[in-house]
This record gives sequence, C-alpha cells and structure tokens, in this order.
Amino acid sequence: MKRSSAVVLLFAVPFVAWMSSGSESGGVLPLHASQVAIGKLDTRTNREGPVTVTVTPKEISPQAETWDFEVTLETHSASLDQDLTRVAVLIDASGTARPPLGWEGDPPGGHHRKGVLRFSRSAEETEFVELRLSGVGGVPRRAFRWRLR
Repeated sequence: MKRSSAVVLLFAVPFVAWMSSGSESGGVLPLHASQVAIGKLDTRTNREGPVTVTVTPKEISPQAETWDFEVTLETHSASLDQDLTRVAVLIDASGTARPPLGWEGDPPGGHHRKGVLRFSRSAEETEFVELRLSGVGGVPRRAFRWRLR
C-alpha cells in the first residue's frame, strides 16, 4: 500500500502544480499588487487618548469607484462630535492628499460611532495609502498605513 501511494504522489503533485499554474499556456497570470491586496488589508487600531479608533479598508483597487474605509470610534469619557469629513485625509505614496468624498454612518455625538469614509481612488498604482485623522479624542494626529505592494 505504501508503494502505490508513493507512485500516485509522484504523478499527482506535478499534475496539480501544472493545473493550477494560472493559464492555458502554463504560465502565471500577472497581477497588480493592488489587485492582490483586495480583501487582504488588515484592520488597524489606535488606542491613544480617551478614544479608540479602528479602521478597516473595504476595497482598495484600481477597479473600485471609491476607496472605502470602515471606521469605528469608541470612548467612555468623551463625546465623539468631530465631523470626520473635516478631520480625515488619505495620503498616497506620491504625497497626494485626498479629502473624503463623504461619511456614511453614525452622526456626530455619543460614545460609539461607526461608518464608512469614502475617498476618490488613485489614478495611478501606489505603494501605500495612509489614512490620517486629526484631533480625534485630543490626539493631534492618528495615522493608519497599509502597504499595497
């Protein structure tokens, strides 16, 4: 039984590798780094000051109409009254700063807020994006960076 398993493996492994090579000609299809990054960018959390801010990229790709970030703000001692469209900016590797197109989520106030910040997408591929929030919870600047390639 062991010998027949070894023979099967000897032929199965190269066959599976060939079948999963990515194209009919046996080559690997090229992918842009930003396409690979879709759905694979981690959540980032900043716990400075009295407010915890958590940010998750929702879709960052050349095909997306907008680049969306889910933002959660939580506190037990301060009011979350900032207008996030005025305190947020998205920076790319070329230094281009984009203000948000809008916020879809909880209005200012309270101790818990959640929503999506939408930004125009970069026309060019970029090495990274960095979401900056100014003055949230008395912290001068919070920066959340994701490497795209």
